[in-house]
Amino acid sequence: MSKEDISRRQFLNYTLTGVGGFMAAGMLMPMARFALDPVLKGASDQKLVAVTTIDKITNEPKRFDFKVKQKDGWYESDVSLSAWVYKSKKGDIIALSPVCKHLGCVVDWNTDPSHPNQFFCPCHLGRYEKDGMNVKGTPPLAPLDVYDQQVKDGKLYLGKAKPRKGA
Repeated sequence: MSKEDISRRQFLNYTLTGVGGFMAAGMLMPMARFALDPVLKGASDQKLVAVTTIDKITNEPKRFDFKVKQKDGWYESDVSLSAWVYKSKKGDIIALSPVCKHLGCVVDWNTDPSHPNQFFCPCHLGRYEKDGMNVKGTPPLAPLDVYDQQVKDGKLYLGKAKPRKGA
């Protein structure tokens, strides 16, 4: 026998290993794709949702609740969100997320008697100015997130809340 000849045992070993590998790959690839496909898909852009009419927005922040459709992997659901909305002195509409940047509690407007006209987080006494900027010396280290917004046909549409720079 020469060095290039293989025995029947080696041939059977190579054949069964190859066939077993193809079978394992055939079973594992669909499962891997099933698990990884939602992760590899790009994030879907959240559409803007009508929240209120423009005539209901005043200079004083007012909380508006709304729902958006959310897709997590294969699961679609309606998620309830809120926004603090008001008009600035210039007449611009400001829509702030009510989620505190410290630990994710919900902030409220003008509920702390010792600090009027500020957003207040009761969890750890965090405070924000009317424009959503965090008050230095309080737990939040970042300003409140701002919603993407659009005004169309007399209605305010809000999208995703995005962080902003500042301290």
